[in-house]
Amino acid sequence: MSLLQRILPRGLYGRAALILLAPIVTIQLVFSLEFIQRQYEDVTHQMTQGVAIDLAYLLARVEESPSPDIALAEIEPVAEELEIKLTIPAGADFPEIDKMAWIDLSATTIIATLRERLAGLQAVDLTGDGKIVHLRFASRHGSVGVELSRKRMSATNPHQLLVLMIVTSILMAVIAYVFLRSQLRPITKLAQAAEEFGKGRRVAYRPRGAVEVRAAGRAFLDMRDRLERQIEQRTLMLSGVSHDLRTPLTRLRLGLALLPEDAETLSLQRDVTDMERMVEEFLAFARGDAMEEATAVDAVSLAQDILSRSGGEARLAEVIGVPEQVVLRPQAVGRALENLLQNANRYGKTVELRLEFQDHALCFRVEDDGPGIPTEARSEALKPFARLDRSRDPNRGGGVGLGLSIAADIARSHGGALGLWESTRLGGLRADLVVAR
Repeated sequence: MSLLQRILPRGLYGRAALILLAPIVTIQLVFSLEFIQRQYEDVTHQMTQGVAIDLAYLLARVEESPSPDIALAEIEPVAEELEIKLTIPAGADFPEIDKMAWIDLSATTIIATLRERLAGLQAVDLTGDGKIVHLRFASRHGSVGVELSRKRMSATNPHQLLVLMIVTSILMAVIAYVFLRSQLRPITKLAQAAEEFGKGRRVAYRPRGAVEVRAAGRAFLDMRDRLERQIEQRTLMLSGVSHDLRTPLTRLRLGLALLPEDAETLSLQRDVTDMERMVEEFLAFARGDAMEEATAVDAVSLAQDILSRSGGEARLAEVIGVPEQVVLRPQAVGRALENLLQNANRYGKTVELRLEFQDHALCFRVEDDGPGIPTEARSEALKPFARLDRSRDPNRGGGVGLGLSIAADIARSHGGALGLWESTRLGGLRADLVVAR
């Protein structure tokens, strides 16, 4: 995975928010650089040049006057018309050094333009109250103080426009996100319905949202209905097949019961029993568990009930986590767990069952002290009709190779999986039947 893929959000909401916010931030940056840095600098430079011309005229009149009092008397009417106030000599209110606020974006341009146009400028103070600018000049009559409005030198402070732009952008982003969330919610609902159907749970779903999302939702509903019809038809067909197969087997068993009990009759009865067992396993594998309704059950009680029916020496060794009710198909999970326990009892002497309640899953762990299954053969053991050696031959008391396959299918239909491992506690096989919660 590349660095960019690790940084970018993985969820739909996060990516949609990124797509929404990235253009807004980019527009703000471009606007700030191009408009504020250039437009405001140019406007401020031109306005400050006009003020500098007025100041140069007034300062020239001061230099020409024989005394400060005469200078003030001559230029005061003109200064009032120009909205400029002169003080000779300049008092303590006038700056000794340049002063400006750090957020004042146009201050640098003002000071640079004034110093460029006015040779006698000593200091500029742009931090005065009421947007008043104080300047100190040197003249032959001593220092000259000048006061004038900041409005004559620059337009409204650029940071005000920045604040307004940011607030407006945030407001529009919130409105757009609310609208976007309402458009993404139907996609989330569709994903949840599909995930629940994959776990064998049917949840109410109605297509909503944009036209494309509604079309995807209707396609999902059509697919779900077709699958359910096919499962129902297969179940009805298998019910008929089951009946048709059991009838002749029942007649054979009754006929054999009427014959004398000799070695040949007992052998035929065992064959009929094996045939019935194989038919039941075939039908269980083909039928699956899709037609059973999922309900909330006590997993610990379910495990104890299966243990009591499975026979052998299997026992419930431990319950890990907080026991809670779990939504699943109890008959299907019971059948899968029973298959695992029967396999463990067949090949091992000590069998233990553990339940582990995890955050999003429930694990039924069956361990035995039997010979186990080699690592390279475990994936093969989960395939239908797989028999790894002669001990699993149905003619020798083994199964037909469907027990683990049925358990794996049931685990998958519950959004989980069946895993085969080596038991570190007992040394044999460990089978983890995991179902989603």
